[in-house]
Amino acid sequence: MTTYWRRLREVVADRGPLCVGIDPHASLLKAWGLEVSAAGAERCARTLVEALGDRVAAFKPQSAFFEAYGSAGIAALERVLADIAGTGALSILDVKRGDIGSTMEAYADAYLADGSPLAADAITLSPYLGFGSLAPAFERAHRYERGVYVLARTSNPEGGQVQLALTQDASVVQSIIDAATEVNHASRQKAIGLVVGGTHASLGCDLSDFNGSILVPGIGVQGGRMEDLPDLFGDAVDQVLAVVGRGVISAGPDAAALRGKVAELLSRAAN
Repeated sequence: MTTYWRRLREVVADRGPLCVGIDPHASLLKAWGLEVSAAGAERCARTLVEALGDRVAAFKPQSAFFEAYGSAGIAALERVLADIAGTGALSILDVKRGDIGSTMEAYADAYLADGSPLAADAITLSPYLGFGSLAPAFERAHRYERGVYVLARTSNPEGGQVQLALTQDASVVQSIIDAATEVNHASRQKAIGLVVGGTHASLGCDLSDFNGSILVPGIGVQGGRMEDLPDLFGDAVDQVLAVVGRGVISAGPDAAALRGKVAELLSRAAN
């Protein structure tokens, strides 16, 4: 297996910089005519993967929408991840884990270790117990050639209360960006990515030296637009992987309509 960064760059070059969020909200399941259950969430997710697995670079299943149904939901998520692996698209499991010591090691083994039924190509992590607390996940990502995306400048407006707060040397978000850049320089794998929302008029941080993937949620329902990404991210736009969840799912369950929506989004990204 090659590094996550290389696999991502290859699939983006072939399919474009779009990641479809798999967010089976109860309202969307009802709109699809599905029951609000583990089975409904699984049917929705696997329909998305079947329709779009050869069209998009990645899928981002939100773990919470499966965890809500207990063991049946987790089993469904395992099958969804297996489906994604068979399409050529990458899986980014949105778990936003963040802890210390042996607990962080256990999370890392669950989501990044070869052989785990919940292993994904990449996961999301929260650094707000300290960036260094994520070291076990970084180690597993490097060992197993997977990726992690660290929450930096998130799409929700209240995130700025913490992320834009000033430390002695810089803002909190800038310190996270700089620390991730340093880890990527040291490893040369570029396994450490950032989550930076596409909903802001200005990011309030400097990404010019960052050397990894940038996962950009908030496109569509939250107000972000594909066509605004070049102005928002500047020279870093080539590192952007845009996430659209409800904006794609709402076009379903018809497979042709789902593919049409993806084609529209990719067209807007190219113009």
